Order: sequence, then structure tokens, then C-alpha cells
Amino acid sequence: MYIAMNRFRVAPDKQEAFMARWLDREVLLRTVPGFVSFQFLKGPASEDYVLYASHTVWASEEAFIGWTKSEQFRQAHATAGEGVKLTIGGPVFEGFTVLQNVEA
Repeated sequence: MYIAMNRFRVAPDKQEAFMARWLDREVLLRTVPGFVSFQFLKGPASEDYVLYASHTVWASEEAFIGWTKSEQFRQAHATAGEGVKLTIGGPVFEGFTVLQNVEA
């Protein structure tokens, strides 16, 4: 398995708009081979920003790369960068190969 994460720093006054952008979108991930799961996360807050993350689990790193080259990816990111800027800086990507997975 492979986990792809993007971290976003969001100004406190932009949180509602940022969450709406994520929660109101069409989710195209389900149509991509190798997709396992997705989580949208809210993390700790500081005085300057609130940390958010997207966490996607894939069957393999190759499946994730396939997503990034897919028509679904292009559709999902077609309006990225348009409209009001909701983050402080760009997203920070982190990719992880799963070495151990323990489930309930």
C-alpha cells in the first residue's frame, strides 16, 4: 500500500470556505484503479493557521502515479489556483510506502 498526503495551512478566517471547497466537491477517486480510501483531516490550530490534510490510501505507489496521470485527476484539479486563495503557501506533499498495516 501507499499513502499520499497533502498538508495545507489555512488562515483561521478562511476555514469555512476551505472546508466547503473540499466537502462539496465531486469525488472522482472511486473511479480510479487502486484507490482504497480517502480522509480529509483537520489538525491543530496555531495563532496564524489551522492545519488540514488530505490522506489517500492506494493499493500501490504505481496506482497513485496512475491517478496523477488520469483524466479524473485533471478534472479534480481543473480549478486549482482559481478563486480566492484559501491557504498560506502551497500544499506540502508527503508520500509513504506502508511497511506495516494493523487493523482491528
